[in-house]
Amino acid sequence: MGRVMAIANQKGGVGKTTSSVNLAACLARLGKNVLLIDLDPQGNTTVGLGIDKDQVAQSAYDLLMDEAPAQDVVIRAEQAGVDLIAANGDLTAAEVQLLEDDEGSKSLRHALQSIRQDYDFVIIDCPPTLNMLTLNALVASDGVLVPVQCEYFALEGLSALMDTLQTVQKELNPDLHIDGLLRTMHDRRNNLANDVSNELVAHFGMKVLQTIIPRNIRLAEAPSHGESILDYDPASAGAVAYLALANELIRKTRI
Repeated sequence: MGRVMAIANQKGGVGKTTSSVNLAACLARLGKNVLLIDLDPQGNTTVGLGIDKDQVAQSAYDLLMDEAPAQDVVIRAEQAGVDLIAANGDLTAAEVQLLEDDEGSKSLRHALQSIRQDYDFVIIDCPPTLNMLTLNALVASDGVLVPVQCEYFALEGLSALMDTLQTVQKELNPDLHIDGLLRTMHDRRNNLANDVSNELVAHFGMKVLQTIIPRNIRLAEAPSHGESILDYDPASAGAVAYLALANELIRKTRI
């Protein structure tokens, strides 16, 4: 049965979607069967894979609202080599409807039961808020990957996220684990970035992954071309870093 991994942080601009797209593409390049789920109404993950979010026949909304089985919602992002459940603005309505359902937090978990065995990894890109959509991702997941920007205020809100994860573990999903804190947008020439990186290790120890994602212009450019970094510039520092991350997570999860 595949490992379901949420990529979550309530702070925006930390490289969450970049990490979702490129980790999924790198895992696929390493021979893993990967499903990427866009659970952000902005649909940036969908667009980042070259898919027109407004033209998809069915999306994560249909999955969460039980209007279509998972098999019918999955589409193929051929260039990246991953399967995708797309997202668009319809997800905003899903969040409201899920709040009115006593079992709303478990909708994604139930919806994935029929297909998760088809994949080695199911990667979920969460919204940059701790809302009902993010809660659905955490309840459905085995692990959480937390991107943390190596800049000032990096630790702000991180303790709140950790508290949320503990609450979800206690009340809704006892099998949820932290797969790691991922340092992103790191500039090794910047003293502050190095200080923040060291502070994360001091606070969280082994929870901090060894791989560090550098600040890299090619990573920033790739989404506008609808490509993962492996397709846009496979020789870039960003591509090398995300391949290293994929390998580290394969070793860590033994998948």
